[in-house]
Amino acid sequence: MSSAQTDEVLRREVIGAAVLHLAMLQGGYITWSQLQAVPLPDGSTQRVVTMAGIWNPADFAATLSIMTSKDGPYADQILENGQIEYHYEAGSDGGRNRKLRLAAELGLPLIRLTKIRDGYYIPTYPVYIVDVNTMSRTVTLAVDESLRGLPAGSLLSPIEKSYAERLIRQRVHQPEFRGRVMLAYHGACAVCSLRHVELLDAAHIIEDKDENGLPELPNGLSLCKIHHAAYDRRFLGITPDYVVEINGALLDEVDGPMLRHGLQEMHRRPLVTPVRRRDKPDRDRLAIRYEAFRAG
Repeated sequence: MSSAQTDEVLRREVIGAAVLHLAMLQGGYITWSQLQAVPLPDGSTQRVVTMAGIWNPADFAATLSIMTSKDGPYADQILENGQIEYHYEAGSDGGRNRKLRLAAELGLPLIRLTKIRDGYYIPTYPVYIVDVNTMSRTVTLAVDESLRGLPAGSLLSPIEKSYAERLIRQRVHQPEFRGRVMLAYHGACAVCSLRHVELLDAAHIIEDKDENGLPELPNGLSLCKIHHAAYDRRFLGITPDYVVEINGALLDEVDGPMLRHGLQEMHRRPLVTPVRRRDKPDRDRLAIRYEAFRAG
C-alpha cells in the first residue's frame, strides 16, 4: 500500500470512528443534518452523505460512503455467506460508479448508511467491497476484515456460516434494531422513562433466541438495564394492553429503595409507547410473553 493510500485509510478511520461515536451518543442512529458536517478531533468537519447514495468527496481517491434503504429502488440483500449485495447506480460506468470500483481495487474501507426513517440512518463501518459485477451492476460488501478474503458467492462450512451469521447479527441487525427502537421511544425507558441511552437496551418481546424473535420494531421495547433484566427474568411483565405488572412475590418483599422505587412502584404503571401506531409493540407478541410471565 502506498503512503497516499495509507493516509487515506487513516482519514477514513478517523471519520468512521467519529460517525459511530455520534450515533452511539444518540442510541445508534445519526441524522441527515449531522451527516452533512460530522465533527472531527482536529476541529474540522466532514460531509459524509449525498442524496445520490454514493458519496465521492473530491479530495478522496474513492467512494467514502454508500446509502441503502429498504424502500429504495434497489433490492439490497444479505447473502448466505455473510456478505451484502449492494446495487449501484444504473447508467454509465463512469461518474460516481468509477470511484466505487476504485474503492474495491484499492481495498479502502467505506461507511454504509442504512436509512431507517426519513432523515435517520444507522452507520456501519468499516465495510469493504470484495467484488464488482458490472453485468448485474452490484457490488459485494464484507462487514468485517475476516470476511474480505472470501470469494463472492462462496460456499461456507457450517462453522464458517455460523460465524458469518453472528457477524451480520452483531454488525448489521442488532445496531439497526437498536437504532429503530431508540428513535421510536425517543431514547427513554418504556417503563420508567429514564432518558440516558447509555443505560438503555433495545429489548426483544419474543426473545431473539426464538426463531420468531425477529429484530424488528413491533418486537422491540426500549428498556433501562434493570427493567430489561427484570423482564427477561419474569420479575416484570407487560400486558397486551400496555400495562406493567410486577411479580407478586417481589411485591411482598422488603428491601432497599431500588426495589421499592425501581420495581414495586412500577406495578400497574402504563407502558410508554411510541406515538406512531406502526411503531408500537405488537399486542399478540406481548400476550405470548405475558403468559410466560404469569406462568413463571
